Amino acid sequence: MSLRRLRIGELLALAGAICVIVALTLPWYETAAYVKLGAWATFGPAVALVMLAAAGALVLALATVTERSTALPVAAAVWGVLLGFVGVLAAIVRVLERPQHASSLCAGAWLALVGVVAILVGCWLAMRDERTELYPPLDIEARPPPL
Repeated sequence: MSLRRLRIGELLALAGAICVIVALTLPWYETAAYVKLGAWATFGPAVALVMLAAAGALVLALATVTERSTALPVAAAVWGVLLGFVGVLAAIVRVLERPQHASSLCAGAWLALVGVVAILVGCWLAMRDERTELYPPLDIEARPPPL
């Protein structure tokens, strides 16, 4: 386990996931009666997809730190790009729609949008970065040939 393996892409995706997690605790909408609605009060498929993108970014960071080879982090980055793209679309939908007659947007919706964009860009950068020197070569024990 080495934190030195985290590159700019993984760090950006991790920061985006933290933004999404914080956004889930903030109000997202405000009604005309000054009632603030959070993500949990207006929970729907879009919020679930944003949370899935954050989970993908967390898996990418965890796989990068814990794995001995590059296979799983690269696969996590590929899936993170897909989940990040879907999360960006879902966050845009949440910014454009106004559930329960909400009249304005609050900080939570904007922070979630910024977070999923950071996840998408971070996973894309992690997938493009081909530096493998951060991973030590595997020590494979040579076996004698069969008789």
